[in-house]
Amino acid sequence: MEENIIQAVATLKRNFAYLWFAALLIVILGETGGFNLTGAYADNVRAVYFTETIVILLTACCVPAALKLFAWVKRKKIDADSSTQKALGQYVMWSSVRILLLAVPVLCGIIGYYLMQSTSCILCTCIALTASLFCIPSEKQLKKDMMID
Repeated sequence: MEENIIQAVATLKRNFAYLWFAALLIVILGETGGFNLTGAYADNVRAVYFTETIVILLTACCVPAALKLFAWVKRKKIDADSSTQKALGQYVMWSSVRILLLAVPVLCGIIGYYLMQSTSCILCTCIALTASLFCIPSEKQLKKDMMID
């Protein structure tokens, strides 16, 4: 059982690291000129407005969903499961979904920033990345959430 917990935590830490690595990679590409379209749509007011609106709505929906929905799913779906192994698998799956929910506004915000040169997009990215810090996986947190002694 302990081996499965360690493997689950390693998977969750890997997913968390992928989120930050993808964000960092896009920023490095954008800042070093590897992203050819930097500012390509900055003069198109409609495109900037549309992109800012989409990124703000994604952030406003995904961040609370990632932080609150997990508690509901854990209480309703995971705790009701009788098999510990199956419950652990569901915990990993829903934790990964939570990271993916946060990855959507992060990646859209960074790409929107480089395409539109919009600071609203980068602000939304910072909000989602800050929210991801509340999702850092640990063995202690997993045991607490799964009520394992």
